[in-house]
Order: sequence, then structure tokens, then C-alpha cells
Amino acid sequence: MATSIVQCPGCGTKNRLRTGDASGTRPQCGRCGKPLPWLVDADDATFEQEIAVPLPVLVDLWAPWCGPCRMVAPVLEELSRELAGRLKVVKVNVDQSPRLSARFDARSIPMLVVIHDGEVRRKLIGAQPKAALRQTLGPYL
Repeated sequence: MATSIVQCPGCGTKNRLRTGDASGTRPQCGRCGKPLPWLVDADDATFEQEIAVPLPVLVDLWAPWCGPCRMVAPVLEELSRELAGRLKVVKVNVDQSPRLSARFDARSIPMLVVIHDGEVRRKLIGAQPKAALRQTLGPYL
């Protein structure tokens, strides 16, 4: 199981997180106990366990060569920090995950998919401004 280092937005402590953790528990700071940003990469093999969580998931279908995808990436990182404990962001590289690309009919990227309670609730095509994404996510938080 891979790990990543995430800095707590509350106290600044660096925390080691396991990616692909099937427990579905929200990550929290080992020092202060506040929720940590939850942003992970997934592929065809790990996607189902990454979305099996008790909170909304924002799936980012992207590719490294896509300019608008690179523009929306920092916005998603900000949202994962601001909505820590209330949202999980799952990034899927469509070039490396053809089955997921087909499953969501990703003909244009970036494509953002809101999944809540295991069901697709919304699909957004193209780079979205932060305010629009927050408004879209509002009913699910």
C-alpha cells in the first residue's frame, strides 16, 4: 500500500497517509485530530475502493497533456484543503485508466464527476472556477 505526506491545515503537522486504504475512514491529523485534505490518485484497479467512502467524492478525469486539466488541478487541491473531512477528491489519469474513461464516457476532459452514496450525481465538462465547483458540491456536503 502506497503512502503520501499531507500537511494539516490546522496545525501544520505533516502526516503520512496510506493510499488505497479500504477502511473508508476520513484521514485526520495525528497531532491535533483535525480532518486532513483527502486527495488521491486512482486507476482502473483501485477506483472502486477509493470511492467507497461515507462522504461525497469529486472525481477528476484528466490527462497530463491537457492544459485545462492542469489549470483545474490547483483548484481541486484548494477545495480538498478547504473541505477537509467533508470531501474526497479522486484523480484519474484517463490515459492510464481506459476502463474508467469509458465508464464515464469521458470524451472531453477535464471531466469532473460528483459521486455521493455510490451514485453519480453530477458531471461537469471543462475547467470550472472554484466558486462554481463549491456551488455544485454544496448540496452534497
